[in-house]
Amino acid sequence: MENTQPQNNIETRGGGVNPYLIPGAIIVAGALIGAAVLYTSSPRSAVPQGTAAVGASPNIVPADLAGSAPYLGNPDAPVTLIEFGDFQCPFCGRFFHTTEPQIIEQYVKTGKARFVYRDFAFLGPESEWAAMAAECANEQGKFWQYHDYLYNNQRGENEGAFSKENLKAFARAIGLSEAQFGSCLDSDKYLEAVRRDTDDGRSAGVNGTPATFVNGRLIQGAVPFAQFQKIIEEELNK
Repeated sequence: MENTQPQNNIETRGGGVNPYLIPGAIIVAGALIGAAVLYTSSPRSAVPQGTAAVGASPNIVPADLAGSAPYLGNPDAPVTLIEFGDFQCPFCGRFFHTTEPQIIEQYVKTGKARFVYRDFAFLGPESEWAAMAAECANEQGKFWQYHDYLYNNQRGENEGAFSKENLKAFARAIGLSEAQFGSCLDSDKYLEAVRRDTDDGRSAGVNGTPATFVNGRLIQGAVPFAQFQKIIEEELNK
């Protein structure tokens, strides 16, 4: 049976602790049905485990929230999905490998939706480096290839998988100009842009990753495709 429990990395606030890296707690509901690592940083409360956080965000205009971020699909599609993700987040990796391909195949490739990616780099320095690296790849027209390479090469959090040396090796692997990419990454050219993305996510109600807005309706966690399908179809039928 398919698990419908949301899986995500969540922010919460604790007194006097590192705002990036400290694990919080493992939540157990009745029998052990799932767990999520909690990270400190935000005053927003954690998403309840065992239920999908899906709802309306009336103050969010999808086009405005998308900004100039990279996207796939028809820019005039009736449905806009905006994912806030962290390249180190294992639940973002799960979403990338399971739900996202089905969304792209059924809705993006058919012109019914566009898929936007924005950074929510909150798990530490390697999250910011990876996000900056993807922006540097975008300069050479290969954001999505680099995005995919990052999610296919997750190896723990802040353990060196996304060191700057490895990020440069990834660039070579997908055929980017090494000199241009290296200069871009080493200069921290996109650091402020990455941090603005993360701040925009928090302002929109994001408190963990992955978090995806479907025409302004927030779905938190790596939930199954069927839950996205339900919301997307509702939006298409309005």
